[in-house]
Amino acid sequence: VQLQASGGGSVQAGDSLRLSCAFSGRTFSIYALGWFRQAPGKEREFVAAAVRWSGGSTYYADSVKGRFTISRDNAKNTVYLQMDSLKPEDTAVYFCAGTRTDFALRSINEYAFWGQGTQVTVSS
Repeated sequence: VQLQASGGGSVQAGDSLRLSCAFSGRTFSIYALGWFRQAPGKEREFVAAAVRWSGGSTYYADSVKGRFTISRDNAKNTVYLQMDSLKPEDTAVYFCAGTRTDFALRSINEYAFWGQGTQVTVSS
């Protein structure tokens, strides 16, 4: 499975961005997709995840709940992360990832497939 993230950029605090992650290959094996981020000098952390199928559960880190929305378009094999009300502390490289498992979707260790990162920079 291959994942390709895009949509990062430099914005001001309060602005919005939408990240996209296109996945390909043996996509039938993917149960859920997630977004993680890594700020300079910090560990990679969970942001959001969604069970791949329409109507499936979504999960968010407390730090982004109410501001970020994860969604998926199975026809396009794409998952999105809509980020609103961005804050400087959201600055990080954002990664999309895929997992075959159906548990612990907030855990980085459960994700076997990773895309390259896309930089998001939020200035005050």
